[in-house]
Amino acid sequence: MKDKVLIVEDEKDTRFILEKLLLRNNYDVMTALNGQDALEILKKFEPKVIVADWTMPVLDGLALCNILKSDDKYKLVYFIILTARSSLKDRIMGLDVGADDFLVKPVENQELLARIRSGIRIFNLQSELKNIEYSKAVLEMACTIGHKINNPLSSLLLSFGNIENELKEAEKKKLGEDIATLKESVERIKKFVNELIHLQNPESVNYTKESKMIKTD
Repeated sequence: MKDKVLIVEDEKDTRFILEKLLLRNNYDVMTALNGQDALEILKKFEPKVIVADWTMPVLDGLALCNILKSDDKYKLVYFIILTARSSLKDRIMGLDVGADDFLVKPVENQELLARIRSGIRIFNLQSELKNIEYSKAVLEMACTIGHKINNPLSSLLLSFGNIENELKEAEKKKLGEDIATLKESVERIKKFVNELIHLQNPESVNYTKESKMIKTD
């Protein structure tokens, strides 16, 4: 799979040059005319890196960065600002809204490519760490739920065993189907609890169109 990069640049010639440069270097590239256009593209295109000009009409690069870095869905996307502004004050302003890197125009091609490669590495590492943290949280939650179910389940088994022992043979025969159903259900719960407690590699699967569930077997 090619790494995806979104270019946000209002100047036609610059946008064309950047697009061709990235395509030649085997990136999957989309371009946007301004920040508002970029927001529409991002609904279907998921880049690892965004390269955006600071000064643009409608919605500039800094405003776009501010919007995206405030959204959990886009926080990890590596955001590179292209700007003719080189003052420390401007860089601080950009960093305050979450920009990850700056390049002063005119941009040297090899430096831009190096920054994009670095951004992709950082994106991949952050995504991996996020997945590790998610898996750890799921394992801890599963183990906690498993133990919390296991305690009342043990009491249920004891009580059910006592009730069964108190029943006369005729009553056991009459309730045989219900007793068998109860035992089968208890065994299924025990199996589920055991899977939760010993869950190793949590995997999300689609349950409905709007929700997911953890696969335990």
